[in-house]
Amino acid sequence: MAKAEIEDLVGDVSPSFEHVLSCVFGIRDHESRTYLTLHEYPGSTVSELADVLDRDRSNVNRSLSTLREKGLVERRRRLLDSGGYVYQYTAIPVPEAKRLLHEALDEWVDAVHGSIDGFEPDGS
Repeated sequence: MAKAEIEDLVGDVSPSFEHVLSCVFGIRDHESRTYLTLHEYPGSTVSELADVLDRDRSNVNRSLSTLREKGLVERRRRLLDSGGYVYQYTAIPVPEAKRLLHEALDEWVDAVHGSIDGFEPDGS
C-alpha cells in the first residue's frame, strides 16, 4: 500500500468498499468497478465486460491483468466448439477480498506501530 493511497483512505471517515479496495491494493477506481462488476457477471469474457462497463477491450484487459496480479480475479480457459478458446474471468468472493483487505491493513498498521515505537528523538 502506497503512502498517498493510505493518506487518502485515512482522510475519508466513511470510505466506500470500492474506495478501500482501490486504496489498499493500489488499483484504480475503474479496476475496482471491474472487480465489482464481475460479481454481477461471473465467467465473463473481456468482450462481455467491455460491453457492460462501456470501456475499450484493451482497457478492460489491462484492468483484468492488474486484478489477477492482486489476487482479486481468476481466469479460466474455455474451449470453443468451433475450435480455439476464450478466457472467462471471475472475481474472488467478497469474503475472501475482505480477508485480503484486512490482512493488508493489519500489516500496514503493524508497520506504523513499529515506526512509532521505534522513534527516538535525536540526541537522547
